[in-house]
Amino acid sequence: MRLATYNINGINGRLDLLLRWLEKEGPDVVCLQELKAPDEKFPRRAIEKAGYGAIWNGQKSWNGVAILARQIEPLETRRSLPGGPNDAQSRYIEAAINGMIVGCLYVPNGNPAPGPKLSYKLSWLRRLRKYAQELLELDVPVALIGDFNVVPTELDVYNPERWRNDALFRPEVRRAFAGLLGQGWIDAVRTLYPDKPVYTFWKYWRNSFERDAGLRIDHFLLSPTFAADLKSAGVDRWVRGLPRTSDHAPAWIEVG
Repeated sequence: MRLATYNINGINGRLDLLLRWLEKEGPDVVCLQELKAPDEKFPRRAIEKAGYGAIWNGQKSWNGVAILARQIEPLETRRSLPGGPNDAQSRYIEAAINGMIVGCLYVPNGNPAPGPKLSYKLSWLRRLRKYAQELLELDVPVALIGDFNVVPTELDVYNPERWRNDALFRPEVRRAFAGLLGQGWIDAVRTLYPDKPVYTFWKYWRNSFERDAGLRIDHFLLSPTFAADLKSAGVDRWVRGLPRTSDHAPAWIEVG
């Protein structure tokens, strides 16, 4: 089974790219971020025509997450992260699919840092860590997938010095991610490629993609029982090279 994540950066403006990728690569489960569309504007019919069931949690102009499943309907189990009753940002959705739980998430960016946006990011990550512990206690495989907006180590960024004070790479943000791993979650890509740079995001400026000046901020965290079935991982870089594309490329893992 192939699980994928893709920060599409506007689903309706890039729907043709999404459908082209789905047709060519055929992932079984897809976690999408930055839909930038309210619920009623989600392109459900086009997604269904492509052979995918879907659930989504949209938001006008900002944020938004969705889970797609090939030839089946995901069963929604949660559509917001616990612990934030007044948090109106659409950043989490969760589904049961083929005996596993998939949580799709879009962690706040946190910039400019320091400041209130970084504080919100760290608070959100604390909420995630608390809930992630509950998920680990379930007797089913669980995957937390999406744009974490965290560069975990220097290996995950083309020029660490350039990013020292950025909210994606600040020490307190990296510690929060390490705290998740400390619970027992498996970083799938780094498990398979312990010493190899693997990038999923390239800024639009200064020919970042052409120079491969990228970052790894899209991650797959697997519960220990799930991780035993991990086979391979990769990034569909060809999508990032298309016209009018997102600044992220779809990333994927194979399990089972």
